[in-house]
Amino acid sequence: MSVADGAFSFITSGSIAGLSPLIFMVITFIIGVIVGYLARKVLKIAIIAAVVLIVVSYLGFFGLSLGALKTAAETYGPMVIQLGILLVGVLPAGIGFVVGLIVGFIFS
Repeated sequence: MSVADGAFSFITSGSIAGLSPLIFMVITFIIGVIVGYLARKVLKIAIIAAVVLIVVSYLGFFGLSLGALKTAAETYGPMVIQLGILLVGVLPAGIGFVVGLIVGFIFS
């Protein structure tokens, strides 16, 4: 219980950039809701675009190269993982953002 008590005491009594961690969590929650909402809307458009791209590629109008996709994943994959760890690494920001992202994605 000491870990949970320590986290709870930090959330209720600490200070992040001059703000209470609870206020910081609310701000990141709101940002997460907005990002989740936009992600769901963009995902719908991306799925339609992917289907169109696959059909066009199948018909021979456009060629897809898996080598280029592999190179992009190898180049930018570690950077995305580091940024994700950084985001989740800050307890109040990570919790507020992730919960907001889930709520925004589900209820949009």
